[in-house]
Amino acid sequence: MLGRDMGRMYKVRKITLEEKEKILSKIYSRPLHESKANIYGACIKFFTDSRGDKEMWEDNFHPMLEEIRPHARVISVKNGRGLRVSYEPISKTAIIENCTYYGWIKSIALGLVAEFLEDFRSEHRRYSIHGSYVDFGGNGIAMVGPSGSGKTTLTYGLLLEKYANFLTDDWMFVRLANDVLVNSSEKNSYVRANIGADWKEYSRKMKDMCLKECGERSIIDVRMLFGEQRIFTRSVMGALVLLKNKKGEKAFEELDSEEAVEYLVKNDFCNPHQLSRSPRKTWGRKKFFSELFEKVPVYSLNIANESPAESVSRILGIIDEE
Repeated sequence: MLGRDMGRMYKVRKITLEEKEKILSKIYSRPLHESKANIYGACIKFFTDSRGDKEMWEDNFHPMLEEIRPHARVISVKNGRGLRVSYEPISKTAIIENCTYYGWIKSIALGLVAEFLEDFRSEHRRYSIHGSYVDFGGNGIAMVGPSGSGKTTLTYGLLLEKYANFLTDDWMFVRLANDVLVNSSEKNSYVRANIGADWKEYSRKMKDMCLKECGERSIIDVRMLFGEQRIFTRSVMGALVLLKNKKGEKAFEELDSEEAVEYLVKNDFCNPHQLSRSPRKTWGRKKFFSELFEKVPVYSLNIANESPAESVSRILGIIDEE
């Protein structure tokens, strides 16, 4: 299984409980930093030999009470053997070796929560979506697309509107009830430092709000960037936009449920950070999105032949209609 980001790839290899214990016996033989995160009510414990990664983790996620036992674990260490990501699904343990990009660490943690929600059955149907979401007074728009389809650019373009509120620019958790209830996933955002190239309004602000820098990306204090009153943790989904970046294809159209699900399946659900892929998992993900698209309208937006400002205007048009 492959995850893709920053123009590179990582493979996820499934391991057994016995293999996990063998690897961890070596890792735990040396001192590690520890931290627990509260990600949509799931306790994710992080072990690392990097103080910098621990600090980024704690800036990125909400803390969890120490007495809460973890639902899943992420271990990230450097041992000089090359990048390797291993996943043991029974204990929900991800072991990341020699990763120099924090974005993968946090995405794997979010992927673990997605695994937990998919495997945990209850009357409250909860799922995860790899995408961004902007709220407009209690109702909002989700944006989902493959890498390079403009998700982050359009999110921050929409947030230039004074009546728009920030919820997430990377990952959300959804509950299908009478309405489609959306929850945020992170405390602060891990974003490209060059958002000001598309939206000059952010050029100075992004630098001033930076909490931690890591290469081409930074963790941004979103409360300082937008103001506390514009940070939402919950919303009701009014529509979903599937993004693409393909010349020669239609710029904008409303899709039916079947067309939208077909696009997602073709594009691996627009989520390179799935820790498990199987016929059973695909069936469950298709079922969720089919139910979602029966509840909210879904649109296709192709950014290939227009400016970011024009694409933002199309999305604002959806809000006016809904």
